[in-house]
Amino acid sequence: MNNGHERLHNSVSDTLKIGLIGAGHNTCQKHIPGFQAISGVTLQAVCNSREESTRNVAKRFGIPDQYADWKDVVHSSDIDAIVIGTWPNLHCEVACAALAAGKHVLTEARMARNLDEARRMLEASRQHADLTSMVVPSPFGLKFGPYMDSLIERRFLGDLREVVVIGADDTHWDFSQHLHPRQDRELSGNNVLHLGILHETLSRWVPATKRVMAQAKIFETERSLENSPEMAKVTVPDSLHVMSELEGGARGIYHLSGISLFGPGHHIHLYGTEGTIKLRFDLKSGLKETLLCGRIGEESLIPLELSAEKLGSWQVEADFIAAIRGEKPVTLNNFETALDYMKFTEAVYQSYTQGVAVELASL
Repeated sequence: MNNGHERLHNSVSDTLKIGLIGAGHNTCQKHIPGFQAISGVTLQAVCNSREESTRNVAKRFGIPDQYADWKDVVHSSDIDAIVIGTWPNLHCEVACAALAAGKHVLTEARMARNLDEARRMLEASRQHADLTSMVVPSPFGLKFGPYMDSLIERRFLGDLREVVVIGADDTHWDFSQHLHPRQDRELSGNNVLHLGILHETLSRWVPATKRVMAQAKIFETERSLENSPEMAKVTVPDSLHVMSELEGGARGIYHLSGISLFGPGHHIHLYGTEGTIKLRFDLKSGLKETLLCGRIGEESLIPLELSAEKLGSWQVEADFIAAIRGEKPVTLNNFETALDYMKFTEAVYQSYTQGVAVELASL
């Protein structure tokens, strides 16, 4: 094949051709329309785990090349960049292979199954620093992100004292449902429920986590397998509680649950010496965000309504292409940033499996 690095450098102003490896729900709903809206970008190839699924996605979106093996997409001389939409079990292997083949990489979150795999991905990105390596950011907080940044910068909270992170609903409450890939640690890794996505969002606005202590429970240890009479073990907790210590002294509490009937949903609360900020995320209404703020002297929290020009939005695909074209660096998220939240989920995993507090600096 041609030298991938040389070809990419020579084609920055030309059409960028994308190869999709794992075009599931999120890729079809978000990434494909996002790339199709960008001038000079072509969806060239697709590879799903099943031939029928690959064929259906190719037909639906007019993608010319279909592959049965992801390795053929990675090594195709027609491809400039790889988008990885598989479960985390393949993120490390595919990302490292793609970078070695001279391809830019955008991988779905979570970055990898565990910290070791994430470090291998980071090392591969450093060895190919001329290529763009990006992890899809948490969609939580993107709407109010710019305004949140300004609030934090203006010290709306004063000194941060406590953070509360809640992700509790009835996603896995119905024990008659089949085993979900998110309940299989072999596929999903050490992340539990929405822990990673919520912590990543929180990390945009608060100091780094120093120490965690966690407990977890799997209340229903087996689930049926789809299209099979066999039962399978559930290997990811459906209930998780974490206490944390942040740089600067603030404390954190996390409540994650997939078995909370009429649970509180998904929230991030920031409590300071002078003010409080609460973000609510309604997953059942297309990730509707609500921002409430209050300061000393006010009687209650006030929901904020901001004009469109003050709001952020999903622009993952545009950011990826802009980074490839050298228009701006990756911010949400490069592999360095993503490794930070991987350290957090690893620390939580070690804490609840070993029954000890874990210092993130030790990882």
